[in-house]
Amino acid sequence: MEPKSGQYLDNIEPATGKIYAQIPDSDEKDIALAVDSAKKAQLLWSSMPVEDRSELLMKIADYIDRDLDLLAKAETIDNGKPISLARSVDIPRASTNFRFYASAIINFSTEANVTTDKGVNYTVRQPVGIAGCISPWNLPLYLLSWKIAPALATGNCVMAKPSEVTPMTAYLLSKICIEAGLPPGVLNIIHGLGPKVGEAIVSHPDIPAISFTGGTATGARIASITAPMFKKLSLELGGKNPNIIFDDCNFDEALATTMRSSFANQGQICLCGSRIYLQNGIYNKFLDAFVEKTKSMSLGDPLDEKTKTGAVVSAAHMQKVLGYINLAKDEGGNIAAGGYQVKVDGRCENGYFIQPTIITGLDATCRTNQEEIFGPVVTVQSFDTEAEVIELANSTKYGLSATVWTENLKRAHGVAAKLNSGIIWVNCWLVRDLRTPFGGMKQSGVGREGGTEALEFFTEAKNICIKV
Repeated sequence: MEPKSGQYLDNIEPATGKIYAQIPDSDEKDIALAVDSAKKAQLLWSSMPVEDRSELLMKIADYIDRDLDLLAKAETIDNGKPISLARSVDIPRASTNFRFYASAIINFSTEANVTTDKGVNYTVRQPVGIAGCISPWNLPLYLLSWKIAPALATGNCVMAKPSEVTPMTAYLLSKICIEAGLPPGVLNIIHGLGPKVGEAIVSHPDIPAISFTGGTATGARIASITAPMFKKLSLELGGKNPNIIFDDCNFDEALATTMRSSFANQGQICLCGSRIYLQNGIYNKFLDAFVEKTKSMSLGDPLDEKTKTGAVVSAAHMQKVLGYINLAKDEGGNIAAGGYQVKVDGRCENGYFIQPTIITGLDATCRTNQEEIFGPVVTVQSFDTEAEVIELANSTKYGLSATVWTENLKRAHGVAAKLNSGIIWVNCWLVRDLRTPFGGMKQSGVGREGGTEALEFFTEAKNICIKV
């Protein structure tokens, strides 16, 4: 549907720096129309038998699997990530999100409590009505589907805003949903800028629940709008995640996984470990091996199946990341690997590529170690004791995730318990179980996604008491 303004935004492929498409520059008028459409669809969708909604979501998942190659290519062109990553991780996980919630809603139960000789209290859950789901650019389809699947499963209509930087897979998903038979007005995907579309969704009085993934500053803005309106709010925000490596770790596994947890998707994952802490006993050995592997990383055309490291998402983001590398130098850091823009030959000669970067010699309190960079940049520091590294790990305003490497079971449990992070991996990274809650502490967000928590977020609980 054309935007009411008749205006469009250019979309630029980050690997080439060239315009490849245009998207609607929507505003509050388009949101108003979408809300009206959702209101008309709400009663039909919410009253549809759960089994029928589940079957429809399963059908959407089937079509995502069918269109795997098309979606992976679209995400690669949109985002700059290697197509092998989009094909093996992002798109399959989007399909899994729909399948999980299609199954979970069938088994979603409520409780009944008997008060002896007085009454029976039971809980029923109903959809909130219309849910606002705003997703980021780093994992476009994966994170969008993680929000809209539980919202749809619980009988809500959805206002979904994908990032204007990476809109293509959301557009393709809308076509899939239409083909699968999702009724008109149930899922409304509105393209455009955050200050226009995002703010209109967040502030609309008929959208009582907002689920947002993105930057902490934007999350604070959303919270300031929704709080006086008493909306339900879930915020998954920034991270400055510690990767703690003790000298009794499985060295080879820790090294291989640290390469991935540092630079996967060009470091543009909120769960990447951007602060690496090495115990003194292995500091030199690990750092030397880490630097050697990082220096050997080659960048290339993301559409090439052999490429493992692609482009960062935009010219503006490239300049932000390079700016932090210069800041690290000013703060006294040593660039042990990378630290510069890379020119890739061929069609990608004007793309936004940054060589993966390792920085040493910085104090824990400097801006480079305190602020989220969200790119292929990590810092490395040494530590001696558990108490020291726990203090270092907890020293930022963020608390999204952490990784601990040790073969000592007592140490693993003890350190994990003292880390102020919502997600902690021990001897692994990015292992996912959709049944578990997901979210951060401190300024990494409020609320939890995943598992039954997502189903509960998109519903309102009512307690009914019957006298006996």
